[in-house]
Formats: sequence, structure tokens, C-alpha cells
Amino acid sequence: MTDALKRLSDEGVAIWLDDLSRKRITSGNLAELIDQSHVVGVTTNPAIFQKAISGGEGYEQQLTDLATRKVTVDEALRMITTADVRDAADILRPVYDRTDGQDGRVSIEVDPRLAHNTAATIAEAKQLAWLVDRPNTLIKIPATKAGLPAITEVIGKGISVNVTLIFSLERYREVMDAYLAGLEKAKAAGLDLSLIHSVASFFVSRVDSEIDKRLDAVGTDEAKALKGKAALANARLAYEAYEEVFSSDRWTALERAGANKQRPLWASTGVKDPAYKDTLYVDDLVAPNTVNTMPEATLEATADHGSITGDTVRGTYEQARAELDAVAKLGISYDDVVQLLEDEGVEKFEASWNDLLKSTEAELQRLAPTEA
Repeated sequence: MTDALKRLSDEGVAIWLDDLSRKRITSGNLAELIDQSHVVGVTTNPAIFQKAISGGEGYEQQLTDLATRKVTVDEALRMITTADVRDAADILRPVYDRTDGQDGRVSIEVDPRLAHNTAATIAEAKQLAWLVDRPNTLIKIPATKAGLPAITEVIGKGISVNVTLIFSLERYREVMDAYLAGLEKAKAAGLDLSLIHSVASFFVSRVDSEIDKRLDAVGTDEAKALKGKAALANARLAYEAYEEVFSSDRWTALERAGANKQRPLWASTGVKDPAYKDTLYVDDLVAPNTVNTMPEATLEATADHGSITGDTVRGTYEQARAELDAVAKLGISYDDVVQLLEDEGVEKFEASWNDLLKSTEAELQRLAPTEA
């Protein structure tokens, strides 16, 4: 079953699971995926926690204790989510040790309501790192304009970061710049750069969803021929940018001081359009020193019928540029698409978090002890 996943790992792609729940931890399922499916990391986000906690098993005792203590709903939610991340980090700790800290990572996101507040994002990231208290945690910070200086500050304090919600090539370059600036701050502060890690989560399928919709509206044969190509082109050009930045003189100076490259992470790799092969965003984004974080359905599909044929990114840059240029010539604005996707991404995570707050509050009220 896992030959394709092994081939993917052998090509230098770290396989991370884009899901977490207490049941997955306590049932042994996460340990099994690590052991049998080459999973070496876990990512979470507000939508994942909303699904896990609202409909999940295993949370009642902790919720009862929190209700008895009369904690606020915000505090309760952070206690629940950090407990899951801590336990998952412990399960992945052998992977972390084996890979010198590169993998064996679990990501947890800052409160999405803080996405446009730099100072609050920095404070939340520090608090989360303290709460989870595991060296193999990554704190997720969104790549909004306000998030960029927060990334620099948090990296500068020696906290490892997963930068999330990256859609545009320009913003990705700004993210890499923020990471390097953070490493320079950490170096100036005398911190050990070898202990700081980061990934940059470049979102894939949502780009096709939005651009395909606009290509359908154009309706010509030329437009239809471009469907399903923009997301891969965008991600491949992101890898080109990664290669450029992490071969620069600025990077070389940091690398000599022990710094780790910020790996590109392919996020949103579950296919949204059933007309496309369900492993499209895995098979066609194989490149060294990358991460692919997959929903379980995509992981299983890759194990079953993924086609891993070597590097499918390097050598494609001119074609990728031509495909994005062809989309632009049809009157579809790249800048408009990527800004819309960033705005929607923040809004969706905030909506999931708010839903989770409401359902958690309802559970706390249900489980609260009656006053004598």
C-alpha cells in the first residue's frame, strides 16, 4: 500500500497529515500512520479543531473539568487544543530526534482573529510556544501584511514558525525575507540558529478553484484548456523563488552560522474538482526539501494509486510562466485572485474559530455543575 508514499519520501518530500483529533491520538491511529504511511508531521488549523472538538470523542472529561473550574471559553479552547498538540508532539518526538528537528513537527495556529494585528500575533505566538512547551512545535502565523513583521520577531526569539495562507509569489518572497530577517535577529541575540526551523505553507487547490471558475466564465476553448493548470504553475514558480533565495549570499552567511532553510510546504492539496485526479497536487509537486501536508483521503489515495515518477517541479518554470501569462491574457487578474484567496482564507479560519468558541461554550454550560 505505501510504496508510492515511500517513493515520495525518498524524493525528499516530507509527508505531513493535515488533521488532528484526540481520538486519532488515543486510538493509536497517529502512531500507526507514522509507522506504516511515512507520516512525519501534523498540521492543524481552526477548521480542523472545529471538526474534531464539535463532533469528536475524548473531550468530555477535560470539558467537565474546565466547566467546574469556570474558565472562560477562550481559555478552555486553548487548553484543549494545546493538549492535543502536546500529545501529538510527544508521539512524533522520535521522528524529530531522528531528523535533527526537521520533521516530527506539529503545527498550531495563532488565534485567526489576530491576523491583522502584529503585536497581538507576536504575544499569542509566544504564549502558545510556552503553553505547548515542546521543541517540535511550529507556531502558525498567517502571511498577511501584519503577519510579516510578526514572523520576523517570533523567529528572532528562537520560536519555530509555520507561515500559513500564502497564495501569491510576491507575498512568498516577503515571507522568505521575513524569515531571513528573523534569523539575523536571532543571530545578533546569540541564539543557536540550528534549533530554529520554519516552513512556508503555499496553498494550492484553492488557486485552481478560483481561477477555474473565472476560466469557465470566459468560456472559450482556450480558457477551458487552461483549467487545472494555474495552481501547479503558481506552486512551481514558488519553488523557483525558493531556490533563488536560498542560494543567495544573504542566505549563505546564515547557513554558515547553522541556519536551516525554510522549506516550502504544499498546503490545501486535497483536490476540489472531481474531474481531476485525486493525487494531482501530490504527483505533480515532487521536489527535494519540500513538505506536502495531506488530508487523510489524499494520503490514502496516494498510497493506493499515486504516480511518483521523480522530480516534477524543476525544469517546468518556463511552462509555468507561460500558463500564468495565458490566464492573464484572458483578462483574469492574478493579483485580484490571490488577494481574494488570502482574504477568504483569513475569514474562513476566523469563522471556524468563532463556531468552535460557540460550540465549546455550549458544552461548558451543559457540563457546568449545578450550584447547591
